[in-house]
Amino acid sequence: MLRKRLMLLIVLTGILQACSNSDNKDKSADADTTKMAAKQNAKPIKNILFFGTSLTAGYGLDPTEAYPALIQNRIDSLKLPYNVINGGLSGETSAAGKGRIDWLLKQKVDIFVLELGSNDGLRGVPVAETTKNLQNIIDRVKTKYPDVKMIIAGMQMPPSMGAKYASDFKNMFPELAKKNNMELIPFLLDRVGGIPKLNQADGIHPTAEGDKILAENVWVVLKPLL
Repeated sequence: MLRKRLMLLIVLTGILQACSNSDNKDKSADADTTKMAAKQNAKPIKNILFFGTSLTAGYGLDPTEAYPALIQNRIDSLKLPYNVINGGLSGETSAAGKGRIDWLLKQKVDIFVLELGSNDGLRGVPVAETTKNLQNIIDRVKTKYPDVKMIIAGMQMPPSMGAKYASDFKNMFPELAKKNNMELIPFLLDRVGGIPKLNQADGIHPTAEGDKILAENVWVVLKPLL
């Protein structure tokens, strides 16, 4: 009698263990299925490259205050799958940009924001030369990434550079935008340029508050492309 009870207990224990193992396998399978579904539904991260001068680099500011960083904050708040790359360099000219762009294009670029030309203008570089250099950069980006979406940031020169030069320089950006099917930020420094309280002591580079406005100027054009 005792032996029968022991045998029954052993059988019941075995059945319970088998059921438990089956439940664990089912839970593990469910977890794996959930992970796979999450990976399939997750959107790949795309890169936005801001390529420009000290205005993009955030000269005189903490890196978190530069307008590309503020754009990244806006993107993150909306949970959009984009990573901002700040390719700004103080003192960068269009000619120097030609020598630097290929290195930055080693990483995939989905949206390209071109902010170059202001240092050319301040140096009095002929507009035709600046135009040629910017077109060269645009061509390299389009050749490397044919599906890239592109934006160009317009800039302006003070009248002291001469009325014709200032006019030709200003018109260069919309002309490049039209020729290359790029979106245009009419004037990057709109509502900031020439306003002392929004610029640093040099009167050229925006303060942290000024860069918030730059970020808004960029966002209006960038948002529809995301």
